[in-house]
Amino acid sequence: MEWHHWLAFAAASALMGLAPGPGVTSIVGYALSSGRRTALASVAGMMVGNVTAMSLSLAGVGALLSASALAFTLLKWIGAAYLIGLGLFALLRSRGGERLAVVAPTIAPRTAFASNVALATFHPKTIVFFVAFVPQFIDPRHGYLPQAALLIATFGIVVGLTDSAYALAAASASRVLRTPAAAAWMKRAGAGAMIAAGTATALTRG
Repeated sequence: MEWHHWLAFAAASALMGLAPGPGVTSIVGYALSSGRRTALASVAGMMVGNVTAMSLSLAGVGALLSASALAFTLLKWIGAAYLIGLGLFALLRSRGGERLAVVAPTIAPRTAFASNVALATFHPKTIVFFVAFVPQFIDPRHGYLPQAALLIATFGIVVGLTDSAYALAAASASRVLRTPAAAAWMKRAGAGAMIAAGTATALTRG
């Protein structure tokens, strides 16, 4: 692989990471509702899920999803239902008025991690994108596996950095508003962001 091809892929990965989508929306939701630690755990989950999805794509699962409308639809609705359910649960826990806002339980980092592993791994549009996009950067004159490993690592790291920037920015914004009323509304905003991420996943077309 030529170095300029790798740079082009890294730049494309950064643009994909910066573009708001279900993953970014989910991370921001965790940051607003549960703070920096949970948000960064969700970023780690996205990294693991992205690497897994990309590996599956390069192994041929992306072609299967492209050919099977049933598989695409099934994965889409499972992911959407999970995110919307988690957002509704967080929204219900934020109820109780301003008096309970400060002591309302937050989403645990391990829950956010597992949720975003599933979101990134099983988001069918991501897998189809990988199988259509990544092979363009594979040089047939060189070994396939080393190039695939380099592209997977590059995408995981670059998008992990952009996701971390979103998480830290949103967490910092949430810490500015420390009053009970603000805390309650931040939790509701975070829950709404997760519901929006699930809705965006459900509206994805094959």
